[in-house]
Parts: sequence; structure tokens; C-alpha cells
Amino acid sequence: MASRLATIFGTEQDRVNCSFYYKTILLPNVYHNPAHDPQNKLNDKELQENFDQVYEDLYCELAKHGHLLELHVCDNVGDHLIGNVYARYEWETEAQNATDKLNDRWYAGRPLYAELSPVTDFREACCRQNENGECNRGGFCNFMHLRNASKPMVSQLKAGQRLERRLNPAAPAESGGWEPPVPRNGAEPSWAAKEEGRRSASPPAHRSAYD
Repeated sequence: MASRLATIFGTEQDRVNCSFYYKTILLPNVYHNPAHDPQNKLNDKELQENFDQVYEDLYCELAKHGHLLELHVCDNVGDHLIGNVYARYEWETEAQNATDKLNDRWYAGRPLYAELSPVTDFREACCRQNENGECNRGGFCNFMHLRNASKPMVSQLKAGQRLERRLNPAAPAESGGWEPPVPRNGAEPSWAAKEEGRRSASPPAHRSAYD
């Protein structure tokens, strides 16, 4: 058994370690929490509102590329986790499509760098002590310290995605995943047009930080 695992490690026969089967993408160094800036003057409510806007922006953009199952944003300040955004899709092809498309995008004046990630179990990747308010390593912890968006907004975003998928059901496509509908005129709709429909049950729209 061990010799077989060693033989197939990283190949398409290895559904755990082969990137072909990865359904999670990583966007490193995207979120910069103003609270970590020594010059920050925002109170807790303003900081939460600021993050909710970022989360909504990310969710709406990432949901364009497939069935978004999970979206997590790290609040760590250590080099390997600072500002990391993880998005898990239903299908491998959706994750690959998102990776390809997002590598051509900018966010908040900075280029995005997307890559496939083997992370699937975020409960194991997160710091249990931080969840209990007991982590003494703070933002430099080697486990994820997640920044949480407001629950009502997250529920609205998920409801919006379910509605859009119900109105535009997936065809039995070769890609193996859901794709946003193509406009009748064949043109790629603008972000504003897509978001207008997606955010019908969401908080008031804000100006996107994407290009």
C-alpha cells in the first residue's frame, strides 16, 4: 500500500495530492486589516463595516466562476498567511477557471495572484485557541486566524447565489461545473450589471475595488 501511494503521489491517480483535483484556490496577501495599521482611527463598528465591504466584493467576484462553497479571509500578520483569501468550489474545473481568470485581475490597485490550494478542511487549519480567545501568538500564529463577516450579510450572499443558480441551472457541460449564463448579445456583462442582479437581497452596493 505504501509503495503504491509513493508511486502515484502527485499524479492524476492521487486525488488528494494532485493539483488536478484541487477545489480550493488561494489569493495571497489580499486583505489588509486597517486595525493592524498604527495610524488606524476606525472603531470596531467601522472596522467590521470595512471588512464586510471587502468580503462582499470578494464573494461576488469569486461566485462568478462557479459554485462557491466556502470563502475564508485570514487576519494573520505572519508572512505566509497575511491577508490570504481561500475560496472552495464544488468542482475542480471551477477552481481552475477561477485561478486562470483572477490572475488577470487587479484588486485595490494591486495585481492578484491566484493558485490552487490543497486546503479542504478549514476546521483543522484554523487556530482553536484563537476561536476561544486564548491564542497568545496573536497574528503571528502559524494557524489561520479568520476574520468573520457579519452573519446576516453572509446569509444574503449565499441566498443570492442559490437563487442565481436556480434561475440559471447548470447544463450537463463538459467542464463539470456551473458557469454564469452568457448574455443574449454574446457580450461579457460588466461587473456592475452582474452585481446588480446578484445583490438584490444584499446590503447596499459599494464601489468595487476591482478594475
